[in-house]
Amino acid sequence: MKCEHNKACKDKCPCMEYCPLGSALKMIGGKWKIPILCALQKDGTTRYNELKQKVRGITNTMLASSLRELEEDGLISRTQYQEMPLRVEYCLTEQCDDLMPILNQLAFWGVKMHETKS
Repeated sequence: MKCEHNKACKDKCPCMEYCPLGSALKMIGGKWKIPILCALQKDGTTRYNELKQKVRGITNTMLASSLRELEEDGLISRTQYQEMPLRVEYCLTEQCDDLMPILNQLAFWGVKMHETKS
């Protein structure tokens, strides 16, 4: 459902069957998804092991599951090359390109809130 300003959200929220904001937050929620998206935005197409190095502290299991979920949600694209050794690359999709300015604005708000509390 397209959210036409606040009307559609107001009609469906809170605690209704479908919440557009909750759905969006579920796609990017968790400890690792935003750092993965930020690394891909900063560096472009990136291989698995490079991502593992850039997202400090992430385990192979969490990286693999987060990448799989981000791909299932259409935020990243995975390309596997038929080479030995196997080469897999990840990049942001156009859908995620639409999301990144929103995340940047949220980060700006976070900085502003941090400065207000300091």
